[in-house]
Amino acid sequence: MNNEKKIVVVDDHAMFRKGLCMLINMFANYTILFDAENGKDFIHKLKENDLPDIVLMDISMPEMDGYDTTVWLKNKHPEIKVIALSTMDADTAIIKMIKCGAKGYVLKDAEPDELKLAFNEVLSKGFFYNELVSRKILNSINLLVDEDSSVNKLLKLSERELTFLQLACSEKSYAQIAKEMFVSERTIDGYRDALFKKLNLNTRVGLVLYAIKNGIVVL
Repeated sequence: MNNEKKIVVVDDHAMFRKGLCMLINMFANYTILFDAENGKDFIHKLKENDLPDIVLMDISMPEMDGYDTTVWLKNKHPEIKVIALSTMDADTAIIKMIKCGAKGYVLKDAEPDELKLAFNEVLSKGFFYNELVSRKILNSINLLVDEDSSVNKLLKLSERELTFLQLACSEKSYAQIAKEMFVSERTIDGYRDALFKKLNLNTRVGLVLYAIKNGIVVL
């Protein structure tokens, strides 16, 4: 039992999360420490005297998403390995998660053998990137020199601008978004105008389409 590595699954879909936990508990030398429905729930359940070895982190979650939670872990517990777990295979989503501190990226439709391989390699090598991710990373390195590429534009957005962009994809009014972000409506206007300029857009619909195309939100 002492040789078993502890895994935490963070995902807002309960049925998928519980099923994944059952699968991982069947892996030799791995056991589920706990599961959580979002970043805030994860931080609440995390115990300093009983930390996981690996966190399987969904990206798109309410209250606190995978990006913010991974950054929090990188700052507070850099020894914990984060593997992003998502349905999104967009270049921007993968690169942003790696930039936030993820050591690997596995799609939700991956075979169980690939997931176990990801665990093994993250612990032994410090990282796991399959062919899909490796190809996108190489592609994105080329895109980073292109000022007009979506990857370059996304990486230049601040965390607050990204939060506003995600909320702008909801049915909330700008006034409601301002209240949720604890800022003035004038500040929200500033976020909107900055995004319009950085992304070469001029409507809220354009912002929503950009966010969907680049894996920032999932329908």
